[in-house]
Amino acid sequence: MTSGTPPTVHPVDEKLPAGRLTALGLQHVLVMYAGAVAVPLIVGRALKLSPEQVALLISADLFCCGIATLIQSLGATRWFGIKLPVMMGVTFAAVGPMVAMAGPGGTEAARAIFGAIIGAGLLAIFIAPVMGRLLRFFPPVVTGTIIAVIGISLMRVGIGWAMGGPAHLAQFTDVPRLVVMVDQAKAEALAGNAAVAALSAGSAPAAGVATQAAAAATASANAGTNAGTAPVPVVTRLPGPVPQKDNPAYGALDNMAIAAFVLVVILLISKYGRGFIANISVLLGIVVGCVVAASMGKMGFDKVAKAHWFDVVTPFAFGTPVFDPVLIATMTLVMIVVMIESTGMFLALSDITGKPIDQKELTAGLRTDGLGTLIGGIFNTFPYTSFSQNVGLVGVTGVRSRYVCVAAGLIMIVLGLLPKMAALVESVPTFVLGGAGLVMFGMVAATGIRILAAVDYKTHRHNLYIVAISIGFGMLPLVAPRWTQQMHHSLHPLLESGILLAALSAVLLNLFFNGAKGGAADAVEAAKLAEAH
Repeated sequence: MTSGTPPTVHPVDEKLPAGRLTALGLQHVLVMYAGAVAVPLIVGRALKLSPEQVALLISADLFCCGIATLIQSLGATRWFGIKLPVMMGVTFAAVGPMVAMAGPGGTEAARAIFGAIIGAGLLAIFIAPVMGRLLRFFPPVVTGTIIAVIGISLMRVGIGWAMGGPAHLAQFTDVPRLVVMVDQAKAEALAGNAAVAALSAGSAPAAGVATQAAAAATASANAGTNAGTAPVPVVTRLPGPVPQKDNPAYGALDNMAIAAFVLVVILLISKYGRGFIANISVLLGIVVGCVVAASMGKMGFDKVAKAHWFDVVTPFAFGTPVFDPVLIATMTLVMIVVMIESTGMFLALSDITGKPIDQKELTAGLRTDGLGTLIGGIFNTFPYTSFSQNVGLVGVTGVRSRYVCVAAGLIMIVLGLLPKMAALVESVPTFVLGGAGLVMFGMVAATGIRILAAVDYKTHRHNLYIVAISIGFGMLPLVAPRWTQQMHHSLHPLLESGILLAALSAVLLNLFFNGAKGGAADAVEAAKLAEAH
């Protein structure tokens, strides 16, 4: 190189003009937006939080997405940031465990979740250097199974959105009929007491008991009172099961029609759209669904009007976090799975961008997963990972500059400081989200299936057992929600998550059948197939 030749800048480190950076950054934001806001909507409603509190979760999520993305793409000291075009978002892998932790809901459960996230984030920062050694425990047969179960578990949420709520809301107690049944049971109990009193007095006729019941009961009660003894108790029960009544809001045909319409719109855009438009088909489908719902009077904007234009995201908005060791251990297992996925994603992104990364850079990227999760717990949001949709977008657009993701991170921070935006997202009817949820969560399951399709089942026939049994364990909480009711309550958050059950089962069965034979090459191939996750 001559003295007058400027040094060559790698495309990853290229600084584009501000206008183009902003446009490309907005593109990345739109691609990930629907997936980014899905998790706070799911967990916020599982916690039974108010609309204002759910909106707060959404603002915090967008804000922390931006912070974590800046650290990952721009770098923060040599310890944090892989300095590749990476967008950070909340991982779907943590949804199942967090919903299990939510229990009866409320801010107390929220504090326990945030405490678990903070603890897991700290542990993830310290264990990041050893994650490379764990890759061999997560070959495609394991990662594919885990991702498939994540999607299958989330499908219940998507279907519930389309129906108007979880399955238990399909019916509610028919109070008027229940009152009639209780009155009937009381009358039968009264007649039984009267009969017992008459028999004990030696004056129970063979017939006419029913006509003398009231008098006998009165006499029995008076006798009991006068003698200072209680009336003879008679065990009563309802003459039938508690009467239920169909909830007219559940499975309403007009709501399901809108959900189906959103689904059709997404499919049409995916088929006939090109490039960027096709990549944001889910977001466009939600927008079209909102327009239809608003025109039918099913979507209001009162909460949007009341929300502030600007507000600061504050830490510990729900109070001091609660640090439960079992919950922290549960969330740490989630973070190990997340960091294994991130490892494959970083290696795949290195291959796409043509910029090699060494072990120190990989560790810095994984450490940022932990730091992002720690920041998320402090600011009332959830665990973070790299979004593979955006990794796929880098390959589609061919723009490899990490500063595009820096611009996207700044946009996410601004969005997090606009409560009206969060209130608007919270106002989207669940049935509109249902049509999009079927696509988003179904694509996660399909991605797992696609990874499993590349697994060798001929020479390693035991892989079939790994997949079959692990998916079975993952389905346990879905088909038998109360299967842990005889177990210690502290174990419930771990055992009520199908995702964690499937992960533990797949890892252990793979060790049993195949040993620890995975590696970085397997992780890269799985990551390249996981562009929908």
